Amino acid sequence: MAKVLVSDSIDQSGIDVLSQVAQVDVKTGLPPEELVKIIPNYDALMLRSGTKVTKEVIEAGTQLKIIGRAGVGVDNIDVPAATRQGIVVVNSPEGNTIAAAEHALAMMLSLSRQIPDANQSLKQGKWERKRFMGSEVYKKTLGVVGLGKIGSHVATVARSMGMKILAYDPFISTERADQLGCRLVDLDLLFSESDYITLHIPKTPETANLIDAEALAKMKPTTRIINCARGGIIDESALASAIAEGKIAGAAIDVFANEPLGESPLTELGSNLVLTPHLGASTAEAQVNVAVDVAEQIRDVLLGLPARSAVNIPGLNPDVMEKLRPYLQLAETLGTMVAQVAGGRIEQLNIRLQGELASNNSQPIVVGALKGLLSQALRERVNYVNASIEAKERGIRVIETKDTSIRDYSGGSLHVEAKGANGTHSVTGALLGDGEIRITNLDEFPINVPPSEYMLFTLHRDMPGIIGKIGSLLGSYNVNIASMQVGRKIVRGDAVMVLSLDDPLPEGILNEITKVAGIRDAYTVKLS
Repeated sequence: MAKVLVSDSIDQSGIDVLSQVAQVDVKTGLPPEELVKIIPNYDALMLRSGTKVTKEVIEAGTQLKIIGRAGVGVDNIDVPAATRQGIVVVNSPEGNTIAAAEHALAMMLSLSRQIPDANQSLKQGKWERKRFMGSEVYKKTLGVVGLGKIGSHVATVARSMGMKILAYDPFISTERADQLGCRLVDLDLLFSESDYITLHIPKTPETANLIDAEALAKMKPTTRIINCARGGIIDESALASAIAEGKIAGAAIDVFANEPLGESPLTELGSNLVLTPHLGASTAEAQVNVAVDVAEQIRDVLLGLPARSAVNIPGLNPDVMEKLRPYLQLAETLGTMVAQVAGGRIEQLNIRLQGELASNNSQPIVVGALKGLLSQALRERVNYVNASIEAKERGIRVIETKDTSIRDYSGGSLHVEAKGANGTHSVTGALLGDGEIRITNLDEFPINVPPSEYMLFTLHRDMPGIIGKIGSLLGSYNVNIASMQVGRKIVRGDAVMVLSLDDPLPEGILNEITKVAGIRDAYTVKLS
């Protein structure tokens, strides 16, 4: 009989599911050295956030088939090490959806009706009805930043309460937003027109301090902000100042840049601020949901069935996996690039397998491109199992074609084209004989460059002096150029310039680049 180690406290319902197919040992609080010592005896490992599954643990787990995280994040698991060992890693991306959405709604209503302070006042023996004059949400405008599963549920419930819904999400199609009864707008309009703003986005370098002093200045004095997503999305000092000075009406915050909260200007504010200690997923139902969800996936894998929420690559035998691995990396790279080059909302993704590549199993390659595309918005929440589902839920139409007649590279090439709010943009790439990825075409301009972590692309008029001007401008900001290439179709026509950089561009320089005479457009790409 298979053996499963449960190394953190999980709901009994999950253990009951596992017990159907395996011997379950619950051993919590194991020190790292003890975990490494006993893990060779187990076929599966189930944990929450307490256990750190390091490369040493994974390499010691010679019998491990699956590692299951009863929750959303997998940052405490060395996923690349598990993938190299052929171990499936799963999580529960939807287990706390309803809990988090309901908490955001509860925070909004508590803030509107001053429920926490009224409760405290009454328990102190006071009867202060006039002091706690509330506000109705009916017919108010709710701005939803992020229309994923949680944001969509919040929007649906809020709309049923008679609220008007504005939404910002560059990865949601207009059709999907219409289905939810939302009007897609840019952030500036959402900030300026919303009576309530609720955040449902991950914390990334792009979203860190998204709500800062500048954003707060665009809001109405009656605006209230709700954040039950991630700490660090709001500049907490700027928020405290805006509330204290009456620039906005209040906020309800469940997550913080540093947790536990400790000393903070937020704790000095009164009834126009509601604070809770990261309770978004803290419901009995959510804990049952994530435990059962992950336990069922472990059970299925032990029975030889696929997992539904794997965060690495499930369902391919080792021989096929080894053959497709470089092409999957190519697909992810192109998907990530085209998402950043296209920018804005993407309605359709065209994926064309060319030459020798067209004879391969295309489904994993298509999913790899989608994973790269959506990783800009969803980060660790998108994987090879759910990428197609996430794309469908966002109204992104996917069209796959094969063309064996194109023989540009011996191993074939991959063409990825995104159509959306900012028009049509495309990237083509191929693998060289040594497995190195090359970008061979950008928006129909021929190039031949390896991808790098920081890249700058310009669309410009092919004319003398432009390359020197861009180089000098970057040099003035101490940005080092690793390589540069220009692609053009005709002399003195339009051209693209691709620069690989050693450093990210400082803030504001992109705007300066677009002001250089002859530059039509410029954008950056960051690849991990």
